[in-house]
Amino acid sequence: MAASQDPKLAGVEAQSLRTDVIPDPDQPPDRGGLWGHVATALAVFAGLLHLYTGLFGVFSASVQRAAHWGLLAALVFFIYPARRQRKTGVTVFDLVLVAGVAVATIYLLANWQNRLLRVFMPSPQELVMGTMMIVITLEAARRTAGWFLSLTALIFLVYAQLGPYLPGILRHRGYSLSRVVSFLYSTTEGIFGTPIGISATFIILFILFGAFLNESGGGKFFIDLAYAVAGRFRGGAAKTSVISSALMGTISGSPIANAVTTGTFTIPLMRRNGYPNHVACAVEAAASTGGMIMPPVMGAAAFIMAEYLRVTYTDVAIAAAIPAVLYFVAVFLMVDFEAQRRGIVSLPSESLPDVRKTLRQGGHLLIPLAALIYFLLDRWSPMKAVVWSTLILVAVSWLRRETRLDLPRVLRALDTGVRNAAPVATACAAAGIILGIVSMTGLGVTFSSSLLELSRGNLLLALVITMVASLILGMGLPATAVYLVLATLAAPALESMGVQPIAAHMFVFYFGIISTITPPVALTAYAAAGIGGANPARVGWSAFGLGIVGYIVPFMFVYSPSLLMVGTTWKILGSVVTALLGVYCIAASVTGYLKGRIGVVARTALFIAGLFLIRPGLVTDAVGIGLLALAWLIGDRFGPGQAVAGGPSR
Repeated sequence: MAASQDPKLAGVEAQSLRTDVIPDPDQPPDRGGLWGHVATALAVFAGLLHLYTGLFGVFSASVQRAAHWGLLAALVFFIYPARRQRKTGVTVFDLVLVAGVAVATIYLLANWQNRLLRVFMPSPQELVMGTMMIVITLEAARRTAGWFLSLTALIFLVYAQLGPYLPGILRHRGYSLSRVVSFLYSTTEGIFGTPIGISATFIILFILFGAFLNESGGGKFFIDLAYAVAGRFRGGAAKTSVISSALMGTISGSPIANAVTTGTFTIPLMRRNGYPNHVACAVEAAASTGGMIMPPVMGAAAFIMAEYLRVTYTDVAIAAAIPAVLYFVAVFLMVDFEAQRRGIVSLPSESLPDVRKTLRQGGHLLIPLAALIYFLLDRWSPMKAVVWSTLILVAVSWLRRETRLDLPRVLRALDTGVRNAAPVATACAAAGIILGIVSMTGLGVTFSSSLLELSRGNLLLALVITMVASLILGMGLPATAVYLVLATLAAPALESMGVQPIAAHMFVFYFGIISTITPPVALTAYAAAGIGGANPARVGWSAFGLGIVGYIVPFMFVYSPSLLMVGTTWKILGSVVTALLGVYCIAASVTGYLKGRIGVVARTALFIAGLFLIRPGLVTDAVGIGLLALAWLIGDRFGPGQAVAGGPSR
């Protein structure tokens, strides 16, 4: 493939998929030396342990969670330096933290059966161990996700102490430091609460599955398949980015990991195809963000959502299917309109892989993915489904020499998968501190009642407030942490206003993810800009325009749950058809192109038409179709307008 000759494309497979952290090109993926080998051995052991529990059954909740966090926290201090700029290997400080993790974890495992008896009267040893574990969790969060998550957890710790001295809704009875430490360390409602429990059972196994699939060549196969299918159409490079990011989302579940892997190939190719640099980066950022809402994986938060809602993960994936399709259709249409507007043609046929040859070389890698989907739809537990799919993957990989998962590749997949899971586990542990304090102080009930009071019972206003809170939190917190906080604080208030539980939680989930392309702090857009060497702010605003449907659809499925597969078959089908037409209108509005360049009045009419059409209903559909017809007739009259994604119209 011609693209493979570009020097910018070299070495993509060696890049680390660090979940929810912007890749730092100055930081080596492995700190090397003796301790680098120790880290690898630790990661391989952790991977085998989790596969064993997935196949033969988990330990008790306390043991599973403590062992999981102990292993992955130790790994964090081996592979993430205290300072990003540091080039040296593992330091004495790192080893002290690893020793602290080991001691605190072993103490908890040795005394877990009596832990509930000690919550109100903790021993001095337990206070020391608990304090050590809290400090270790905060430091691990700082290293993997930056200061914001650690400071947020620290603020909540202080809030637990200062309750009696705070004004208004923030006031509570207050708790002693010993009570807080014991609660967070010794119960399953703090560090070792539901988030880390989901990480220890479901999340790490799905991340391992993705690592195995990628190690067998699945990532390359998905990209080649996208090239082969989409490259022969106009704007083929950008359409390849959209399709490959959607496919990669099925195995990575992280927008930044998506951008790092597919973007290294697609961004230079889009630039050669005629897209401006900032548009190429924005397309990759918007498409990669959508990968996290694409079933069947959907990132860590989806598993936690299933636990909160007391439904199966399959139910969550099914509910997310239509909004995910609408998002990707919107981005796909926008890059198509942009190609028409700029006169961008297809990729040269000689540079494209042959579809048949691509399927012949890697098509067997679709078997384990199909098996995973089948198992989930057949109501297997996610753990059982993903472990058996991983075993099927290992077996079918031997059908071709190029994809064969021999022992070195298996060990490498275990190492990579657990390293990718470490930041997710860290976010879950740090979020456990926040949720533990919320549970102790009753802040969740207070916040929900305050949201109801602030919105005065107006659902739309409550949704807007929740959206803003999600986007602000998403500027500094990983999407998983954003979902956990607002699922506890805001979702109950939305449910009390009549919103269906799945819609309330999916609303929070969407905006926690879409925050990664929301200016001024658009983490995925910045990652893509770093790959393409573009202006981050310009990429962020362009990605925001391309992903605009992601800001609209959540409001629509709150009011019309048929977009979440709730209702009769005919109602769902009707909603899908009109929503697709609405997405078409919004894509044309954002890019300023319909049957040709269109003016500002037509674009405004199209945007309003899109809103009406995405919202199911006979009246709204009729108004939307009428506005679409009006925009079609007006065309480019009343001025050319401004294209959000591509810059000024020419």
